[in-house]
Amino acid sequence: MTELRVYLPIEDLQPQFAAYLSSPTRARGYPPFAGQHSLIIEVAPALAIHRITDLALKSAPDMEPGILYTERQFGLLELHSDRMEDLKAAGEAILKGIDAKPEAQLKPQILYHDIIEDLSDQHAIILNRSRDASILVPGVALLIYEMAPALFACVAANEAEKVAPNCVINDVQMMGATGRLFISGSLKDMQLARDTITAMLGEIKGR
Repeated sequence: MTELRVYLPIEDLQPQFAAYLSSPTRARGYPPFAGQHSLIIEVAPALAIHRITDLALKSAPDMEPGILYTERQFGLLELHSDRMEDLKAAGEAILKGIDAKPEAQLKPQILYHDIIEDLSDQHAIILNRSRDASILVPGVALLIYEMAPALFACVAANEAEKVAPNCVINDVQMMGATGRLFISGSLKDMQLARDTITAMLGEIKGR
């Protein structure tokens, strides 16, 4: 039996987050662009993601798969399209094929968040050694946010960029046991991003 862990439609990909998804360390297929829409699915067991992919692409063959990835326990698929209707059709085909509803996914859990004001230069340097996105610079406010399942970091990053377009996405850790965000900018923008993410995660239905 296939367990639906994450069913995550993301409307209107923002420029930084779309670029992050398109980076070589993430995209294995077709890169998404700003303004497109995305659907991200996670299931267990991991290899069940190939049946998910088959159901999705046969229902809406004009869609593009950006990420198809199997971890030790979970499988992940990211699809994107210019048309939200294509993603809805793919989502309906997936849900029907595994006999599930969107609310059967896991409800996101907020594990930790904090805003570090006036980031020190030493702190910025050591964080820059492991980040996957933009460079951190000293003196900014740094929002750090952790949640589970990990893929909810995707919609959190995209929503943060929507409400605070001057922010800088420094890292989005979207695979693994938990999801983690590193976003920097003004203190006001980081407070707005934090509050937006918290409210958005609280509204997602799941078990």
